[in-house]
This record gives sequence, structure tokens and C-alpha cells, in this order.
Amino acid sequence: MRSKNGWVLLIMLLSGIVLGGFIGMLTANVSGLAWLNYGQSFGLENPIVLDLGLMVLTFGLTIQISIASIIGVVIAIIIYRRL
Repeated sequence: MRSKNGWVLLIMLLSGIVLGGFIGMLTANVSGLAWLNYGQSFGLENPIVLDLGLMVLTFGLTIQISIASIIGVVIAIIIYRRL
């Protein structure tokens, strides 16, 4: 029996999120498909800045999850399970 690679799953999940988000943005102004762009955004409003004298590090993360992103993740999982 073949074992499945975890990196392949991670790449497929990330591509599902990105493609789903892209499709959600494209359908935001289409009257029948605007619900695909409905979602929630969460993360850091202002980035955290760490000044070390020689180097300044800035940390920030914002995640926007939409219905289209969730559908993209589900499709990616289905495709991964069929591999």
C-alpha cells in the first residue's frame, strides 16, 4: 500500500485556499454568485514591530476565509484522497 506524502496535502490545501479565494473575489460583483465571497477576516490589525538595533523585524498575519475558500479546501481534500 502506498503512503501519501503530507507535503502534497499541504500544497493542495494551500492551492485550494488560494484558488477559492480568487474565485470568491471574481464573483463578488456577480449577483447570483456574490455569496461565494461572504466570509470572515481575522488576524493582527497592526503588525508587531521588534526593533533590535541592527535589525527591525515586523510580524503580521491576516487570514480571510470565505465560502469559496472552504469549497476549495473540500475539493482539494477530495482530490488528495483519490490520488
